[in-house]
Amino acid sequence: MAAAGAAGAANAQVEVITVTATKTEADAQSIPVAVNALDSSALDELRVNTFTDYLTQLPGITAGGSGPGQSTIYIRGIASTTPNLTVAGVAGLSPNVAFYLDEQPLAQPGRNLDVYAADMERVEVLPGPQGTLYGASSQAGTVRLITNKPVLGEFSASSQAGVSFTQDGDMSNQLEAVVNLPFGDNFAIRAVAYVDNQGGYIDNVAGTRDASESGRFRAAGTVRDNGVPVSPQRQGFQAGADLSGVTFVEADNAGLVQDNFNDTTYAGFRISGRYEFNTDWRLTVGYAQQRVESDGVFFVDPELGDLEIQRFEQDRIEDEFQNVNWTAEGRVGMLDVVYTGAFTDRSTDQRIDYSDYLFVGQYLPYYICDTSVVYPGYTGHAAPTGTCYAPNLFVNSTSQTEVWTHELRATTPQDRRLRATFGAFYSDLTLEERNDFHYPGSMSTVGADGVSVGFLPNYPLTNVTAPPGVTGNAQAGYFSDPGPFPNGVNFRNDVRRTDEQLGLFGEVTLDVIPDVFAITVGARWYDVEVDLEGSANSSFFNRVSPVFGPNTAVPLADRVDAQLGGTNISAQYAEGNPFGAPTSAQTDGVITKVTGTWTPTATTLFYATYSEGFRPGLLNRPGGAAGPGGYTVPFALDTDDVRNYEFGWKTELFDRQLRFNGSAFYVEIDRLQTTIFDPSIVNLFFSDNAADAEIRGVEGDITWAPSSVPGLTVAGAFSFLDTEITRVITPTDDVTAGAELAFAPNVQGNLRARYEWSTANGWTAHVMPQIVYSDRSRSDVIDINSADLDSYTVLSFSAGLAAEQWRVELFADNITNERAELSNNFVFDRERVTVMRPRTVGIRVGVQY
Repeated sequence: MAAAGAAGAANAQVEVITVTATKTEADAQSIPVAVNALDSSALDELRVNTFTDYLTQLPGITAGGSGPGQSTIYIRGIASTTPNLTVAGVAGLSPNVAFYLDEQPLAQPGRNLDVYAADMERVEVLPGPQGTLYGASSQAGTVRLITNKPVLGEFSASSQAGVSFTQDGDMSNQLEAVVNLPFGDNFAIRAVAYVDNQGGYIDNVAGTRDASESGRFRAAGTVRDNGVPVSPQRQGFQAGADLSGVTFVEADNAGLVQDNFNDTTYAGFRISGRYEFNTDWRLTVGYAQQRVESDGVFFVDPELGDLEIQRFEQDRIEDEFQNVNWTAEGRVGMLDVVYTGAFTDRSTDQRIDYSDYLFVGQYLPYYICDTSVVYPGYTGHAAPTGTCYAPNLFVNSTSQTEVWTHELRATTPQDRRLRATFGAFYSDLTLEERNDFHYPGSMSTVGADGVSVGFLPNYPLTNVTAPPGVTGNAQAGYFSDPGPFPNGVNFRNDVRRTDEQLGLFGEVTLDVIPDVFAITVGARWYDVEVDLEGSANSSFFNRVSPVFGPNTAVPLADRVDAQLGGTNISAQYAEGNPFGAPTSAQTDGVITKVTGTWTPTATTLFYATYSEGFRPGLLNRPGGAAGPGGYTVPFALDTDDVRNYEFGWKTELFDRQLRFNGSAFYVEIDRLQTTIFDPSIVNLFFSDNAADAEIRGVEGDITWAPSSVPGLTVAGAFSFLDTEITRVITPTDDVTAGAELAFAPNVQGNLRARYEWSTANGWTAHVMPQIVYSDRSRSDVIDINSADLDSYTVLSFSAGLAAEQWRVELFADNITNERAELSNNFVFDRERVTVMRPRTVGIRVGVQY
């Protein structure tokens, strides 16, 4: 303890963190905005690298999803639906949390970019609506990754390597290198490269299943694993049928059994250059590229053994992006002017085991069973007979996303009594996605005449019979691949989505009483348009057709007529507006923000805010379908809107040794968007403005650096939430008034203490324990798809030594080996729980050149 005195000054103070939450640099304590910020030191100390890492450290923030590159951020409990394949990408809800890399918004429908946090200056999280400055996707908040920029006139280089071992899992290793190169006094380049191989820890274990488990044969009243009984409108079409005459061929995953099959590799680099023309103007240009490759899945089946799942087809994802960005900063008269732009190109290639669809797929026997099973009333059969082939199902999903963004803004001098930030924003996103649903069992059937049918040709959508009373046929639209489907493909969603957004924004602050009381008024005018074109085609009768006979190539329109009674609702996507359905969803309007700020002392600030946020709508695949009581599935969703009432405080006490920030808020949500599957309305997933909701909460963070114990810093954060659905709009029993929202734990918190001291040989040593807690929550506002996420408590610890150039650290994460449930998916009637990595111990070494 005597040596500890050398580690800190007698009058220790908490560290000042500079943020750009208001699009100008400011001390986080001086702005009337709730900001949770992890600076570069905290990011390093907490070993924050990936999406899951930094979300775990920030209470009030959760994520739904199922692995790298497949998660969606939620803040303050403004969440509704578990993300899953059937609503990903082009058909996915727009995100309600903006995700930024520096000045570029990167939030995308269905999938957020999983940017590796290498060489970051800080991570900023702005909870609550930030729409006036950050636009449509900041309805619930904004997450910003701020990279380190080139430093003029200074050479520096560093590297870090680490290795870790996960209990009952594979070894992981990581390498990162950074260099800053000056060229003269006014130009510098900074580069970082990284590779992180994360070993797997989930086992794919042996199992079998057959089509007798199909939702088609499930009786009403059957209690599902989440405790919700099957309603009469959801019972199987052949519930209670005598299946003794049916031969069920089993799917067997013996060839895919593997321990620790969910390994992942992050690899990438980022390079940026900064040129300073003069004292007023500078230009920064950057390029980043990253590739994520991941096998297996990151969820488990709680009905099996520990960390086990049964998958019957291979799961793999390759997710790659390139990002080019540029920022010009300067002065025009008294204005500070910033123009920033970016182009992001992202491609994903994914193969997903879809066999779990068996448990809810009432129509699945149509595609993999003989016709006598499909048609129980078929002549000659008093009860189902024949063969149902193995339910091996998988999806090949490819997507290509291109995003252009431009923003021009100006700021008046910040030392004036009246000051303002104003500007214009434009973005253009194009997402092309093709999902091929493979049902291999549909290729190996035997016709009624005993002749093997094999595979029949497939045709793209060119002509579809309109519903009764509607004239006109669909015309050929967008097709990424106009040729016949590959063998075994029963369904293909082949769609291009474009999101175009234009905004004009501004915030004005007036010091009513200089240095004591100020009022800020902000507004944003927005115009957002979402367009869809393409097709969602079906290839029915890859087996024998009871209408047209075996070995008969049937035009798609007739095949659809024979199978579904003459309609193909997927034609809603086709170019040419086939049935009077809209092909775009457009919305415009104005949102506002008003903030009052009271600063009674130099170290105390209070604020009260009213702010609004919105999320644009989108088009529905089954739009126009008639439901009960005169309800019609909307062709286009309306925006869902948020009104936020917030009181906050920022304080530094005891000679700035203690910092305590917090806020209390009340949120009203109108027309909450969610995704529904209710056969009493339509036998397809659709999205709707399903409900209104309310949220009450308190959140805060504390940092303590006591002068009595130099070298000690204690930091913690907490969140309390109370969420409720207040009104159900869609006529469905699947959403319940009075129920809580999804991914909204009542209590979350973390606490860590870091103690540093100097050793006798001149090294600096440290120890840092940490505890993270999250209360229980639910995974969906749709009752039948909702499963409970259990509460968890996770402990971590690190200890290390650092010299002038070298540092070494030992660490242990999840010391108690807690099965912390981060997400849950019950969409396919089986609980699939995404869990935190088990106990992991490791060592990392860093060097400064």
